[in-house]
Amino acid sequence: MSQPTQPGTTPQTIAPAEAPAPERTNASDGRRLGLTSGLLVLPMYVALGAPSVALPAVGRALTVPFGATAWILAAWSLTSALAMPVAGRLLARWSPFHILVAGVVALAAGSALAGAGPTLSVVIVGRLIGGAGAGATVIAVYAAATALPGRQRIRALGIVAAASATASGCGTLLGGAVTAWLGWRAVLAIPVLALPLLLVALPSRRALTRNGGGERNGSTGRLDIVGAAVLSVLAGSLITLLQAHSVGLPVPVTLVVATAGVLAAVGLWWRVRGTPDGFVPRRVIASPGFLVAGLIGGTVFAGYYGVLFRAPSLIEQATGGGPLEAGVLLVPAAACSVLTGRLIGTLTDRFTGWRMSAGLAALTVVGVLVVAFSTGPVPVVVGTALTVCGFAGAQAVLMSLAPDLVAADDRHTAQGLLNFMNALGGGIGPAAVAGLSGIVPAPVALAALAALPLTGLVLGLTRRPAADRRPAPDTPRGTPR
Repeated sequence: MSQPTQPGTTPQTIAPAEAPAPERTNASDGRRLGLTSGLLVLPMYVALGAPSVALPAVGRALTVPFGATAWILAAWSLTSALAMPVAGRLLARWSPFHILVAGVVALAAGSALAGAGPTLSVVIVGRLIGGAGAGATVIAVYAAATALPGRQRIRALGIVAAASATASGCGTLLGGAVTAWLGWRAVLAIPVLALPLLLVALPSRRALTRNGGGERNGSTGRLDIVGAAVLSVLAGSLITLLQAHSVGLPVPVTLVVATAGVLAAVGLWWRVRGTPDGFVPRRVIASPGFLVAGLIGGTVFAGYYGVLFRAPSLIEQATGGGPLEAGVLLVPAAACSVLTGRLIGTLTDRFTGWRMSAGLAALTVVGVLVVAFSTGPVPVVVGTALTVCGFAGAQAVLMSLAPDLVAADDRHTAQGLLNFMNALGGGIGPAAVAGLSGIVPAPVALAALAALPLTGLVLGLTRRPAADRRPAPDTPRGTPR
């Protein structure tokens, strides 16, 4: 969580006597920007929750195994994760508003393709495109919000987190209703509605440009294509390998994917060491606490999305109902995100960001285990609600913490990489559950997933807040810290 600025870290400007009270002005900015941003992210998070209810129908319609449909969720998370650091670097040249427009256009185009896809492969391609647009949009929104002063930053991020978690959770209700009345194709096309919502951002265009702009991460030259490529191959290989068994990937292909992943990992290590200002700057990932924050977020996201993948089908099996009934029953779980968003700001004054992230990881562990060993719909809903709280809270806490872990001119780059780790965890969750379900019973597969947020819990508890200090502004760029 964002801590009070240390003396001498950031120059302070004293407002003139006739200026409005800073706290009141900032409070208004935090609420207004949070509400605008929260509305803008609704379609992309609905695109996460809604398809989870429609997956059984997709599998039946396209005659593919249910495990293979996990790619519909994983593909979105994968390209969303990869687009985030790219968008973070592009903020050195473009304003958040321009990134926002480009992201929404890609989001809508990809979703239209997914909804019209005649085969699972085409549907996945559409989801890959839409996910990339979603990732860029999220970065644009967070770039504006994290530029606000500490307390207003968490206010804005809390609103965005509540909106995103509510949308992803209530997406199950929307997805169930749309699947029952219009079919699964309409569910995948829902994010097209993001286009008219761009009109909402027009009155806040100055805020999106002013808040996010003005800070440059020094990467005004060419984008590090090699660094971006090896990171993409590594992430894609990991998710593909997790699902290799569930989709029936041939052994030779699996070996090729594994080899590509190993080579990509080596290439990324070499690139980080040899290119200080590359796509993954060494000084950013070496900043105390940065990788820990990313790992905690990734493990919490993995737990949430793993549950989101399985919960609707578990409810359908327990009740004998369809997607609409499953969506209705999951609404209370989604509503917990609103309460979480409001509580985060209150708890900021009592606990450090690391302690709060540990608590959120603990909620996720319990939620995953409850869903894993439940046989009735009520425990499934309760367990899902716990993971919703972890997901919503982790977004606000870790996104607010990130700017204080790196130098000011690395803020956008760090934000993109942290979001990448979070979203990659969101792709790993359903992929791991789908892959393990073909080897062990489904409850065991979901229970095994709890090991990830448990790791996040341990990292949060063992982190020493006093050891985290933002690098000095005059530290030479490219110098490992």
